[in-house]
Amino acid sequence: MSFLDWDAGALLAALRSGELSAETVMAATLERVKARNAAVNAIVDLREADVLMSEARAADQGTIRGKLHGLPMAIKGLAHVQGTRNTEGSPLYVDRISEVDSRFVSLLRNEGAIFIGKTNVPEFGLGSHSYNPVHGVTRNPYAEGRTAGGSSGGAGAALAMGMVALADGSDAMGSLRNPAGWNNVYGFRPSFGVVPREPGDEVFWQQLSTLGPMARSPRDIALMMDVMAEPNPAVPFNTPRQPWALGEAPTVSGVRVGWLGDWGGAMPMEQGILDLCKGGLSVLSNLGAEVAPMAAPFDAEEMFASWRDLRAFALAGDMAGLFENPETRARLKPEAQWEIACGQELSVAQLHAACATRSAWFRRAAAVFEDVEVLALPVSQCWPFPIDWDWPKEISGRAMDTYHRWMQVMVPVSLIGLPAISVPVGFSDQGLPMGMQLFARKGADVALLQVAEAYHQATGWPQSHPPIA
Repeated sequence: MSFLDWDAGALLAALRSGELSAETVMAATLERVKARNAAVNAIVDLREADVLMSEARAADQGTIRGKLHGLPMAIKGLAHVQGTRNTEGSPLYVDRISEVDSRFVSLLRNEGAIFIGKTNVPEFGLGSHSYNPVHGVTRNPYAEGRTAGGSSGGAGAALAMGMVALADGSDAMGSLRNPAGWNNVYGFRPSFGVVPREPGDEVFWQQLSTLGPMARSPRDIALMMDVMAEPNPAVPFNTPRQPWALGEAPTVSGVRVGWLGDWGGAMPMEQGILDLCKGGLSVLSNLGAEVAPMAAPFDAEEMFASWRDLRAFALAGDMAGLFENPETRARLKPEAQWEIACGQELSVAQLHAACATRSAWFRRAAAVFEDVEVLALPVSQCWPFPIDWDWPKEISGRAMDTYHRWMQVMVPVSLIGLPAISVPVGFSDQGLPMGMQLFARKGADVALLQVAEAYHQATGWPQSHPPIA
């Protein structure tokens, strides 16, 4: 096994001790990217090899900078890395060079990470299929004719292919969890406010999207959270710093897990998905968890309508300048134009109703978590679909009425900012990966990672089932 296939924690320990040099790790990383990236198109805007090798040698010659000293990373293509291109997958930004780092990128840089390029996304991060007119499509490492998911699809595929050991992502609907499930890795959406959102024009209203890490183990997730979970006094909704270290032998004995399945039939699922998730739950049960099916605790359609309206309202504000200019509007993907138009048409009464539903679901969820510590749902309602699709138009015979309806299973978490982690649960008969999301009450992030780490130690899906490179 190459050291590039080690957990990030082991690789970083070898860099700190001098067992490995940053130059050696960078050279091996660039060689692996050269050998493997063409098959999946996960990493885009790769920086010049000579520059990266020079930065690695400088890391070896200097003092240990921090927790990520010498680690090559590729940043999601929606974030800014100073001096590099940031297209967001849009032809409108094809020539844009970032003047400063996004705040979380600066945190990673300050801890010693070396940025080799970007990971691919759908245009403006809209949709759970990472294709765009600038960089093309990201393919699934386990089935190159299928999608790697999104919007952090490039990150998930890069992790699965062993081109990076840690990756960042963002999640407004399921963009950390869906690509993790479809790439046989882990994706963690923290409680809203644990990783502060980036400063911008509007930082009070939008509470759907958050940043978070992806990795090949929950322990590595915790390692990266220790860097990203840094309060920012320039934005509201901060959570105080907390320790992120996980125990060496975490236990789930006595942990109560509620299985929500297809939410009482409200969320259609393709065949085989629920069975794989039940297999994952049986692992938790064998480890001592108390797993039981649970009736749907809230109306699925009310939740989806609330999330749909709040998301459209946020996008209508964020992208108003591009939409109001006829020239730039014409170059936006149809889904973006539809979202913004929907947001502009919302009334005050509709927005109030959306917020009231969100509040009601938060109250109901708080009551549910009096009886269980963890809830479980599939990470997707369908298997990775062909790369030439824009999005699935139906699932199990039921028509999907929006471009994101097929990801409705993500909404219970995203609507109210709960912590959730996607854990691998195996593969279909056709070899397609799937995941299950485990989620908990707001603020129970570390306890949830402990459950996921116990599951990982019992299964080791990413390590035992790597893609054929």
